[in-house]
Parts: sequence; C-alpha cells; structure tokens
Amino acid sequence: MLNEFKTFIAKGNVMDMAVGIIIGAAFTAIVTSLVGDLINPIIGLVSGGVDFTNNYAVLAGEVPAGASLEAAREAGASIFAYGAFIMAVINFLIIAFVVFMLVRYVNKIKDAAMPPVEKAAEPKGPTAEELLAEIRDALKANA
Repeated sequence: MLNEFKTFIAKGNVMDMAVGIIIGAAFTAIVTSLVGDLINPIIGLVSGGVDFTNNYAVLAGEVPAGASLEAAREAGASIFAYGAFIMAVINFLIIAFVVFMLVRYVNKIKDAAMPPVEKAAEPKGPTAEELLAEIRDALKANA
C-alpha cells in the first residue's frame, strides 16, 4: 500500500492539483480584497452609500433601531440577513468572472505558444478514369 501511495503522490496530476490549491488560496485573498476594498465601495457610492452587508430584517427578538448586523446577532435576535447574501452573490459573480477571464487568457497564451498543427496530406488514390483504364488494360491482356 505504501508503494501505491508513493506512485499516486509522484504522479504529475497530484502535484498540479496541489499547486492549483495553493494558488487558489492566494488568489482568493486577492479577490476578497478586490471585492471588499474596491468593488463594494463603488457599489455603495452608486447606490447612495448603502452597504448591503448590514441589511437585515428582524424575524424575532429585540434589536435597537439602526443596529449593525453584528450587533443584532449579538443581541440574540433571529434575523434574516439578506444583505450578507446579496454581497455573497456579488462576490461569487466577481470571482467567477475573474476566473473566467483568467482561464480565457491562459488558453489564448497556450494557443499562441503551440505551433499550428498541419494536416497531413491524404494520399491521393487513383481517379475513376485511371481505374477504368486499368480494368480495360487487364481485360485486354486476358483476352
């Protein structure tokens, strides 16, 4: 079993996957900063300074008016945090778009680096006229 494990680990796919996970973790920090520090303030500016994260509805319990989402949670109230969900959806869409653009760019680079594959010319066979001429010659030779 130990030899099988060594063979599994030595495969290139496992190492590629490990590198991908590490890069993905680092990339997540970059995208989180992009969303939290750049995109959300712009969305807040366009929407009149509204920060979606603190939008919630109290389902049960007492929460002081104008309390933040964190304060409402600390008060023990049952809340419907629709703003946090909206921000999670926005974050997902931004991350999905950035990953799409990254994959698209990498594919373009790979395509540009690969030499164009030329199709091998298929060997030409005899034409119908050539075949008929051969048949005619064979018939003459046998007659």
